Amino acid sequence: MELRQIQYFIEVAKREHVTEAAMALHVAQSAVSRQIFNLESELGVDLFIREGRNVKLTPIGKMFLEYMEEAMKVIENARQEVQEYLDPEKGMIRIGFPSSLASYTLPTIISSFRERYPHVKFELKQSSYHDLIQGVVNGEIDMALLGPLPKPEKKVKGDILFTEKIVALLPVSHPLSKQPSVNLSQLKEDSFILFPKGFVLREIVDNACRQVGFQPDVSFEGKDIDAIKGLVSAGLGVTLIPEVTLVDSLPRSTVKLPINEPQVTRTVGIIIPSDRQLLPAEKLFYEFVREFFSMLNRYQT
Repeated sequence: MELRQIQYFIEVAKREHVTEAAMALHVAQSAVSRQIFNLESELGVDLFIREGRNVKLTPIGKMFLEYMEEAMKVIENARQEVQEYLDPEKGMIRIGFPSSLASYTLPTIISSFRERYPHVKFELKQSSYHDLIQGVVNGEIDMALLGPLPKPEKKVKGDILFTEKIVALLPVSHPLSKQPSVNLSQLKEDSFILFPKGFVLREIVDNACRQVGFQPDVSFEGKDIDAIKGLVSAGLGVTLIPEVTLVDSLPRSTVKLPINEPQVTRTVGIIIPSDRQLLPAEKLFYEFVREFFSMLNRYQT
């Protein structure tokens, strides 16, 4: 079975007329008739009922048409993938990210990238820290933005893009809200609103509190950074979150305070699979991200 036979078959089935199909295909009528005959001979069934110059599909022909139309869609999709491979500026990039990088960092990167490469498409996936690492390992996504950058593993590798501070977010009614900064030990009697255990930001906060001799009293847990900020805004507790999540604006009725002691930070980076080469569009984006933050860091320094 040849691709040309399938194309001719679909065109004849659509028009129910061999001559009209041949005209649409810009080939001789005899060529179309011969390919249809060869196809039927190979399959061992009649695909059409001949009625003079007109034709109609047989019941088996109708079933065969459905399969062939699906097959042509698959072939066309594969052709498009190859074209995107040859022209990386029209490719597709699948990237994962956690909620803490969703509101500012990721949109900033993609917006800047699209100014230079407007035809590249993105498929975005928001997930938890460990699921994102596993997604890169399994090939479900091409790369992921993460904070902090994970330790080197066999199947992923990455680059630190920047280091950011973890800050305290307090209700405006908090006794320490008027201070310019805070020591973490000053919050040991407060109720904390944190990510659940198993989330990397929870580990960072727990470790920081342990450094100054206390375990946080967690009154609420939330898997979404905006939900956590909303609970602080409602006066239900305090939290420690990455400063980048507060770049655009503070939630109402809250204050952001730097933490003096201990200094709490996290690295933010990008990871890619270590056991396969990036496709051209993926590599284009990966190199852009590294260059983008390298320039930004030099500028800030």
